[in-house]
Amino acid sequence: MENIETIDSVCTYCGVGCDIAANVDVKANKIKKIFAHPDGVVSQGKLCIKGKYGFDFVDAEDRVRVPCIKKSFLELNPNIKNTILSSLNSLDDVWYETDLDSVTTAIAMKLKEIQSKHGQKSVCSIGGARTSCESSYFFQKFTRKTLKSPHVDNCARVCHSPSLKGMRTTIGEGAATNPYNDIYNTEFMIVIGSNTTEAHPIISNRILDVAREHDNLTVFDVREIKLHRFAKYKAIMPHEANLLVLNMLAFVIIDEEIYCEEFIAHRTEGFDEFKQMILNDPFANPNYFKSVEGYENLAKLIPKVAREYALKRSMIFWGLGITEHIDGSNAVMAITHLALMTGNIGGSGVGLMPLRGQNNVQGACDMGMLPYYEPDYQDAKEVGLMTPQLVDAMLCGEIKALLNMGEDLTHIHPNINKIDSALERLELIVVQELFMTDIAQKADIVIGVKSAYEKTGVYINAMRRLHLSQPLVKSDLPDDWEVLQLLDNKMGGSANYKSSKDVWDEVREVAYRRFSGADYTRLERHRKRGLQWPVHTEDTPILHQLDFRTDNGLGRFCYHQYKLRGMVEEIVGKNLTGYHLTTGRTLAQYNNASQTKRSESLNKRYSEDILLVNDGDADDFKSERVILKSRYGQTSPLSVKFTDKVQPKTLFTTFHHAESKINALFGDECDELILTAAFKSVKVEVVNL
Repeated sequence: MENIETIDSVCTYCGVGCDIAANVDVKANKIKKIFAHPDGVVSQGKLCIKGKYGFDFVDAEDRVRVPCIKKSFLELNPNIKNTILSSLNSLDDVWYETDLDSVTTAIAMKLKEIQSKHGQKSVCSIGGARTSCESSYFFQKFTRKTLKSPHVDNCARVCHSPSLKGMRTTIGEGAATNPYNDIYNTEFMIVIGSNTTEAHPIISNRILDVAREHDNLTVFDVREIKLHRFAKYKAIMPHEANLLVLNMLAFVIIDEEIYCEEFIAHRTEGFDEFKQMILNDPFANPNYFKSVEGYENLAKLIPKVAREYALKRSMIFWGLGITEHIDGSNAVMAITHLALMTGNIGGSGVGLMPLRGQNNVQGACDMGMLPYYEPDYQDAKEVGLMTPQLVDAMLCGEIKALLNMGEDLTHIHPNINKIDSALERLELIVVQELFMTDIAQKADIVIGVKSAYEKTGVYINAMRRLHLSQPLVKSDLPDDWEVLQLLDNKMGGSANYKSSKDVWDEVREVAYRRFSGADYTRLERHRKRGLQWPVHTEDTPILHQLDFRTDNGLGRFCYHQYKLRGMVEEIVGKNLTGYHLTTGRTLAQYNNASQTKRSESLNKRYSEDILLVNDGDADDFKSERVILKSRYGQTSPLSVKFTDKVQPKTLFTTFHHAESKINALFGDECDELILTAAFKSVKVEVVNL
């Protein structure tokens, strides 16, 4: 077709990181169609509906294309206004439009004033998982080196930080151990806390292919999900019982002595102490579920799952249903214990698969966009504050400025009423974004930047696979790192990158343990396949084949007892009252929906957050729409849908639409080690309208 060119790149959505191809009308500079090559290694020639149809955001009329400064901000900062006055054009009652040089001048002036008054550490940077590795790397470098503030973080804080913590504690590395295609080599699979068909559909395709043929799938969740239809063992468990169930699986393996003695002896340490602790833990025996009304079947089901897992080549997959709890990190350690006891790690068809959410959240962490790790997971020279701690520091006046790159802090984070109060106390909020998201509307300065489909950069998916994206269409907007470089130079820095390749070449030197051999030329050559880090002379599809990445190469057992709480405690105490809400994603929308809701074909499938209610609880829901309340806040009215897919006294909703205010329900309850919010269970009151 005339003017149509096919360009290969990477999907902009979830952590699966599918290879994509686009038919582009190069004359009109417009994407006409997105598809997957039949030989795409990640996609296998298939894309989910977001990957296929979710590209309308690129040409959306409400893209932020000109830098904007709030009029109220300039009234409070007349010296800045006078400096850039000639560049200001009134957009509406709230905003001025300006140019990139002027807006970075304004930011630099205010940052210098704030740091002069309140100290260098009064500034923080949050974001980076929705942009390229190059931009995320430079974001943390600019903050640490030029601004001299240790306060950097990204949205792993609200998703898989517990996976990083739990896996690094036990096996020294916090990433998936195997490629997705190893699913075809496994004999048994456990999926726990992951609605894989909705959140990671191209991985679920593989799981379902194998489950249909071999009937070898176990699914643990607090509600019935699509994966349960194809599972040999269909496990519905009470809220906040992950660690309870995982320790029970370990108990059975130890009690029945079906662990791998040779693997334990040669590749682990601490097993004898672990063994004694678990055998003496009253919560670890599956018989405990005989006292949990409505879930008694788990007392018999858990031993069956444990036996198959231990005696076969097995893989475990998990998502935010594991990590977004107060014991998320400990639950991840319990998952790795199962692999260490049975030797189900370090080979093909075995391993540990945390299913990451954002298209580059693995990369953002690898780049050092964390307060306690610099690039390559080197210990930070100065440890900064995690996002919840930063919010507290804003409230008490220690943090005065926020630089935000692509993270909708006031939508996807918990306790949004508290966050809103914290942001009101800041003297400067800068947001780099595609659209006027919830956080952008609260910002003082908003800078429109290129989307993933308009720039070159490296993205790292949930299985450590590096893909080099290339632009599908041209854009005169800046890349994130280009904005930061202008700002860096005005803050006294010396950054002088000519292209994203220059940034990546520096990453390869700084983070050489993982990326030294992954130059752009090589990544271009393997664009469809990608390369799995660490990449030196060759890449590394499977980790831990000879040693773990601990100091002595041995896997560690670190037992944590389940703490009776929440729904389980109420059931055992015969006082189950009210409703327990859990949250998750749906296939048609993505996180804050800023991109997906701009595709009509996606938005009409799921245009609002729906509350799922058990049929048997219908008497408590007397209206078509209800408000949910917790002690932290309340939602907007939510439409009710009755179903048999959720348990009695259990509610489920998504969080894609900011106007629903779902995250106002969640408070400061979080993972005990790494502060990830406990999004997967909150007690709520139902208010009929």
